[in-house]
Amino acid sequence: MNRTALSLLAIASLSACMNLAPAHQRPALPVAEAVGQPAEAAVQLPNWQGFYADARLQRLIETALRHNRDLRVALANVEQAAALARVSDANRWPAVGLGAAMSRQPKAQGEGISSNYQVGLQLSAYEIDLWGKLKNQSEAAQARYLASTEGARAAQLSLVAAVASAHYALQTDEQLLALARRTLESRLESHRLVKLRFDQGAASSLELQGAISALEATRAALAQAERQRAQDEHALVLLTGQSLGPELPAATPLLDQALAPLAAGVRSEQLLQRPDVRQAEAQLIAAEANIGAARAAFFPSIFLSTSAGTASSQLSELFKQSAWSFSGQLLQPLFDAGRNRANLAASQAARDAAVAQYDKAVQQAFREVADALVARSTLTEQLRAQEAQAAAEAERLRLVELRFANGASSQLELLDAQRASFAAQQAALQVRLASLQAGVGLFRALGGGG
Repeated sequence: MNRTALSLLAIASLSACMNLAPAHQRPALPVAEAVGQPAEAAVQLPNWQGFYADARLQRLIETALRHNRDLRVALANVEQAAALARVSDANRWPAVGLGAAMSRQPKAQGEGISSNYQVGLQLSAYEIDLWGKLKNQSEAAQARYLASTEGARAAQLSLVAAVASAHYALQTDEQLLALARRTLESRLESHRLVKLRFDQGAASSLELQGAISALEATRAALAQAERQRAQDEHALVLLTGQSLGPELPAATPLLDQALAPLAAGVRSEQLLQRPDVRQAEAQLIAAEANIGAARAAFFPSIFLSTSAGTASSQLSELFKQSAWSFSGQLLQPLFDAGRNRANLAASQAARDAAVAQYDKAVQQAFREVADALVARSTLTEQLRAQEAQAAAEAERLRLVELRFANGASSQLELLDAQRASFAAQQAALQVRLASLQAGVGLFRALGGGG
């Protein structure tokens, strides 16, 4: 028995002494060395609590991280991949069980019945992993687990960004709704005055129709604002997984919302730390390990079965005599109708696809950062100009209203000033929202939010 145990240990030590998988080399970056302004050092990103200062938004994000169903699915996938990786790794080691057997059969020439009782440890069909097939299968499963982990992290980053964007959109909707309500009150009063003048013959039908048109346009804008606010609130509820209760902290006013500053440029190498890029690389590693397992299928497979325990023809004598058995089996593929070659070709094609997917992930990351940097820089100037225009239109409306009250401006001139001021204020709010969402997008594109 000692010799058998030593032989098993010696054979097992040969397991995975060869590795037929290609050595992993990270593909060269298929993008420029830097995006935006040149960066000398890696950008140090704050966590999402440090980036988003709004107490209400922080509470919303915390709620979403606990209750969002999509994130729950991603985390469950991680747990499943981890379990499968443990199963694959367990296949590399022998499974030892406790067995008991009894057999009875007639003796020769009908001289009675012989009995045989056995009990002991058994090892069945243990494969000696000389070519690294099981090792590569285990490494592929481990890489898929890492890929699922990075996928869950990417889902978390996207969720944080989505909640922030939805929160700012809802705040903007409320501002647009308040603006539409104030404008409607003004248009109702204007329509009342024009209708009174028309009834007295002091205003033309053209002026009355102009007032009606402006009033109905404002009512349409109000209905649109109410609908958009309700839909954005529904989107935020879906993201957080819960209704927006009254216990939430008060939000920072939209005009006072500010995000932590971020760098104007980043080296492309930093994008390799994004979870989606790391996920793509883990999937590439898994594909390379699968090639090693497919190559190993061309070589002989060695299986061992052994048992060690006691045996006796009498049940009462069972534990007084030792018994052992040892057997081995070698299988060399000769003809499989091209199955092994097809599996290898499929594994190599999967590796090529994984390389392309990795390159695409890097290029997508580069584009997202570049777009976010451009959006942030241009929206800053656009917001300044739009707010200046809104202020100018508001002042023009004030002056026209004074002139109209003194009979120096026409009703048409007043309507034009009202429309222009309303549109300019709407546009300024929309650009402010776009500016905030561009900051959110840049933070996510750089891999922040974890």
